[in-house]
Amino acid sequence: MQKTVVVGMSGGVDSSVAAYILKERGYNVIGLYMMNWEETDPDGACSAESDFADVRRVCGALNVPYYSVNFAKQYMERVFSHFLSEYRAGRTPNPDVLCNREIKFGPFREYALSLGADYIATGHYCGIEHKDGITRLKKAVDANKDQTYFLNQVREYQLNNVVFPLSDMPKSEVRAIAEKTGLATAKKKDSTGICFIGERNFRRFLQNYLPAQHGKIITLDGEEVGEHIGLMYYTLGQRKGLDLGGKRGEEGRWFVVKKDLENNVLYVSHGDESPLYSKACRVTGLNWIGYIPERTVYCTAKFRYRQPEQKVKVTVENGNALVEFAEPQRAVTEGQYAVFYDENYCLGGGVIEEVYY
Repeated sequence: MQKTVVVGMSGGVDSSVAAYILKERGYNVIGLYMMNWEETDPDGACSAESDFADVRRVCGALNVPYYSVNFAKQYMERVFSHFLSEYRAGRTPNPDVLCNREIKFGPFREYALSLGADYIATGHYCGIEHKDGITRLKKAVDANKDQTYFLNQVREYQLNNVVFPLSDMPKSEVRAIAEKTGLATAKKKDSTGICFIGERNFRRFLQNYLPAQHGKIITLDGEEVGEHIGLMYYTLGQRKGLDLGGKRGEEGRWFVVKKDLENNVLYVSHGDESPLYSKACRVTGLNWIGYIPERTVYCTAKFRYRQPEQKVKVTVENGNALVEFAEPQRAVTEGQYAVFYDENYCLGGGVIEEVYY
């Protein structure tokens, strides 16, 4: 009997090719587009409209039915409100991680299964393994595109009935399939903006929701060297946009090394990056995927998406963990995620709550 799979269609090349592959494999494919953000961009255009137009074109070419569903309310309540509260607290959140747990593998998955789907599928670059009643998350073959980092908070049960058709494919092959089959999204560039909000001037966007408060920029030895435009616009290790050029000659660069929310002070260092290096962090809200940890776990971890894995010792207690680094780590940032790995498997992760220097 033919199985039905609902594919989360974003209007991009990855989900388009995922739908094509599944149809070629003999599934009854249904395309489902999520409308999660209803605001227009600064030019008055709604990017969701053009994305859905691409979904229509792709599904028409593949001869599969398609629908749209609006989760804007859930996105605002479950993802965006947290995003804003984290910035208010002086932290640097990653909304894409929450979006996967709270929307794509939450309401979207439930809606798709309510339509009678046997499976749901997305264009994520990652793999999945179901064995002995356990579901595990695997890295993609294309290491440069692997997206397991962004799925570290998805619950194990949410990965049941899920298919990732691109797990064994390099991005170049995905593009080649799209061009060969004449899909409208074949040459569409990858999205790099905030999940469902898109690419825009980030400072201007945040100003619509959070009032910026100017304050002092001070060195660690107490010298005032400038003025910041609001702590929320800066991240640890940031080098650009500080407007401190020439303050101490051209030798060396300025780095953000600390944010003091209580006193509204941005601390910087000139040339010396050592204040950015930490030895451990405390992680909260641990989520394990197909893995039951011992009290002490030796594995690897990433503290930001584009970082090579680092050796760590994880001491688990009451859903939280102390993560000790084998080597000092640069710019580990509160509000971001520590994501744990064991060779080809993503074990899960948690939120970086506190950093120890």
